Amino acid sequence: MVKKLSVDLNIGNRTYKVGELVAESKSIFFKYEAQFLDKEIEISPFKLKCSDQIYKAPTEPFEGLFGVFYDSLPDGWGRLLFDRAMISKGLYLSSISMLDRLSYVGTNGMGALSYTPISEIENVLPNDFELDNIHQSVNQVLDGDFSDILEQLYQLGGSSGGARPKIVVGYHPLNNHLIYGVDELPEGYEHWIIKFPSSFDPIDIAEIEFVYYQLAIKAGIEMQPSQLFYGKSGKAFFGSKRFDRIGNTRLHSHTAAGMLGDNFRLSSMDYGHLLDATYKLEKNIQSLDKVFKLAAFNLFSHNLDDHSKNFSFLMDHTGKWKFAPAYDLTFSQTGHGFHSTTYDGEGKNPSEKQLIQLASYFKIKNARQIIDEVKTSIDLWNLTAKNVGLNNSTITTIQKQFNQIK
Repeated sequence: MVKKLSVDLNIGNRTYKVGELVAESKSIFFKYEAQFLDKEIEISPFKLKCSDQIYKAPTEPFEGLFGVFYDSLPDGWGRLLFDRAMISKGLYLSSISMLDRLSYVGTNGMGALSYTPISEIENVLPNDFELDNIHQSVNQVLDGDFSDILEQLYQLGGSSGGARPKIVVGYHPLNNHLIYGVDELPEGYEHWIIKFPSSFDPIDIAEIEFVYYQLAIKAGIEMQPSQLFYGKSGKAFFGSKRFDRIGNTRLHSHTAAGMLGDNFRLSSMDYGHLLDATYKLEKNIQSLDKVFKLAAFNLFSHNLDDHSKNFSFLMDHTGKWKFAPAYDLTFSQTGHGFHSTTYDGEGKNPSEKQLIQLASYFKIKNARQIIDEVKTSIDLWNLTAKNVGLNNSTITTIQKQFNQIK
């Protein structure tokens, strides 16, 4: 069991030792490196401010870990793969600590943080791993048959966040070529993520998300370039260029959940909290417009899975923060029928009324224009969905949900 980890920040073509994590007496402690404090870079400005004190991680909501480091860990799909891989090796999950988990992330996590010493899973990637084959392997795991493919899938995308199965790839947009398992990409390749349907997704989830991407772009929402990738069978998979990479250079990323200390599974976050945090980080009143527009889009497009891990912030090598491009925008339900992030306190039946109240509180002067721009883009649902090839049943079902939103 790992008792101590060194934390590094790999950013701007330089590596800084941030500090050390230490496990002791069932608690985790962190202390910044003195030289890092001189950089005046805040990796988590609300919950882990730069100081020479020794910090003790709270028990909740991040399993006894600090939010900024918890963001480095896979959740959902990646955690499922890791846990099953450890069980297949004869290990008890109760014996695997949070520092153990970070040591397996090592240098392969999202964002710019890395952890040493590194625990590695044996490299078992095949030379040719086609998208249809990956999809078949994903389905095997979801069906409980996983003995010989867990480590392959973990290496392909087990360090990424989110509930849905995914892989991280290098993509060459000019020759439409994919490579796997390479962190430092050759010239011409870009860092992308490709998603696969989970067991509870509709069969055309990739096409639905691609339509949402197009509608969001038309509404003026910042997103990374995205497209559909196809297996040899013709099956479509949704992919996006990673926002935590510029070429092979890393950006530090921090989810709203980790930044604000919110339990995204039982979230108490409001769009007001997100607006407030963005303004404090960017110190620019115009920054509120993009968060407000995203809130409006999630409302009118019936994206209920707008939890606090589906919003992120990015920091560059100078320590400057900005709200990250939007991601995971798609038609979605939740078990209780509420938005995961509330609108001025309203989660069950939020409406334009709550948007206007938020705009008034945060003095967003062009709120009406933003709402109209979003509504205009959502009105293109039928035409855009038909152009992508969605069937009429899916188009009609989702349109009926749009019509119920006030």
